[in-house]
Amino acid sequence: MRIDIISSVPELLASPLNESILKRAQAKGLVRIVVHNLHDYAHDRRKTTDDYPFGGEAGMVMKPEPVFELVEKLQAERTYDEIIYTSPDYKGIDHRIREHLVTREISIGDYVLTGGELAACIIADSVVRLVPGAIGDEASALTDCFQDNLLAPPVYTRPAEFRGWRVPDVLLSGNFAQIEKWQDDEAWERTRRLRPDLLEE
Repeated sequence: MRIDIISSVPELLASPLNESILKRAQAKGLVRIVVHNLHDYAHDRRKTTDDYPFGGEAGMVMKPEPVFELVEKLQAERTYDEIIYTSPDYKGIDHRIREHLVTREISIGDYVLTGGELAACIIADSVVRLVPGAIGDEASALTDCFQDNLLAPPVYTRPAEFRGWRVPDVLLSGNFAQIEKWQDDEAWERTRRLRPDLLEE
């Protein structure tokens, strides 16, 4: 798998893309993540990648020329399943990019970030961990939250009692049928309380 990320501030991506699971997956050759500096494709003296918007709105807008040049260069070298734009709604990008290059828009939540770099890291992390061999315990990935539209049940570790708070007895019982039922019940209850929208799906 190969993931290319375009950024005008690639330094923001250095640490999160080169630690933990993403680092190990790249070291194993399971994925290659390449970050491209958009300024390298701006050809004026100042390497300008954004400009003021037509219509007088506040803020700056990402120019289409560097983005098209970079994406078309990459497309000439390989085929991509998707060209993803992180939204909603990082409005600071010329709409022609969205109309003529982007094949999918992905939102990581209803809030606005300074740029799409953090969203790109989150998307890359959530995808790469599902690649076989990327994490040590593949069964763990299959039981992660949202695999079955349920939040995970509570989990505990040693000590069995801490400050007077005990681990539920069922988890110490060794009765795996009862443990599984308890986990299912707790997952449903947590989802009903914290994310009822998942149950509606």
